[in-house]
Amino acid sequence: MGYTTPTPIQDRTIPPAVLGRDLVGTAQTGTGKTAAFLLPTLERLLELPPGRIYALVLTPTRELAIQAQEFVRQLGHHTRIRGVAVYGGVGMLEQERGLRGHAEIVVATPGRLLDHMRRGYVNFSNLRILVLDEGDRMLDMGFLPDVRRILQSLPSDRQTMLFSATMPAEVVRLAHDYLRDPKMVHVDPTTVAAVGVSHIALPVPSSRKTDLLVELLRDATMSSVLVFVRTKHRADRLVDQLLDRKFDAGVLHGGRSQSQRVRALDNFRQGAHRLLVATDIAARGLDVEGVSHVINYDVPHEPETYIHRVGRTARAQRQGDAITLVSSEEESDFARIERLLGNKIPRSQIPGFDLTAPPTIAARRAPYRPEGRSDRGRSRRGGPPPQSRRHDDRRGGGRYTPRRSNW
Repeated sequence: MGYTTPTPIQDRTIPPAVLGRDLVGTAQTGTGKTAAFLLPTLERLLELPPGRIYALVLTPTRELAIQAQEFVRQLGHHTRIRGVAVYGGVGMLEQERGLRGHAEIVVATPGRLLDHMRRGYVNFSNLRILVLDEGDRMLDMGFLPDVRRILQSLPSDRQTMLFSATMPAEVVRLAHDYLRDPKMVHVDPTTVAAVGVSHIALPVPSSRKTDLLVELLRDATMSSVLVFVRTKHRADRLVDQLLDRKFDAGVLHGGRSQSQRVRALDNFRQGAHRLLVATDIAARGLDVEGVSHVINYDVPHEPETYIHRVGRTARAQRQGDAITLVSSEEESDFARIERLLGNKIPRSQIPGFDLTAPPTIAARRAPYRPEGRSDRGRSRRGGPPPQSRRHDDRRGGGRYTPRRSNW
């Protein structure tokens, strides 16, 4: 796989992890944290009889689960150790077969894993190792209830490892509730963005962000560009506008089916799409080689999210650029990012781009429709589907009254 020398996080976490000690590992994105917990896990499992679940890796997103499972397959290629990935958006039958098929490592998202646990498809009585990947996300209030339910079903006599690029103090305090005398490994300041990233901010009115983005994308050196937006709706609208201007762009967000998400990510990785417009589900842990630029179309609300976003470029000691489009409404959020980084991000302007001109790119009326999504139920004119007669207001003498809906 090309590994010759360990990265700092691998060098400092693998020895205690092989000995079975609990630990918290924090390092910049792109420094090899996945191998830092999978290599000692595989090493420990070699000594155990096969056919039982000994290790559980919890990840916050489906994409991370798929990626970690692929690392299990590659790193464990010359061993008898097998892994299975468990995540939502796909059928449960194949995953059930994998769980019953004597895999030693389970890589899972919390929600889908709980579904299998409720149905009795998984047995953790032999579990020895628990890994919380992107630990700060796994222990925030969104995931914490599910994570707690899972941890209550696991043997208490286990090794627990927590890895992330950022680790706020409150999350570290919470982690101590689940870890026993953990070894704390911090490689470089926990809130510094990945080395090799050049940061720049471009002030621009909100209405002209798409115009400015198109102007930037005319630069041929932007060979592989990841564009981050805040919401699924904005992602669909933006990719619609880019496709109208003949840019080969894909879109990745939680509203797409799993097959569409996998296809969009594969097309971006293989260079079939020069651009990928994504929400923050693509900000954490995803390893995409050769991303030349990360563009923050929207400034993230949480400063730590900026660290994860820009970490998608300049991975494995490469160079990359992070460009943030900052409107006047986002100045306070951007100032918090600068405080987290500990320095001011330089601001610039694109020569010849008039910030005071009216926007030239307007959103199309029809929302972006991902491939394979059906228009079934819509009228021929593109309006809402006709309401069923069973929703008639019978008390009003049979008069037809449409039920209120999201349409």
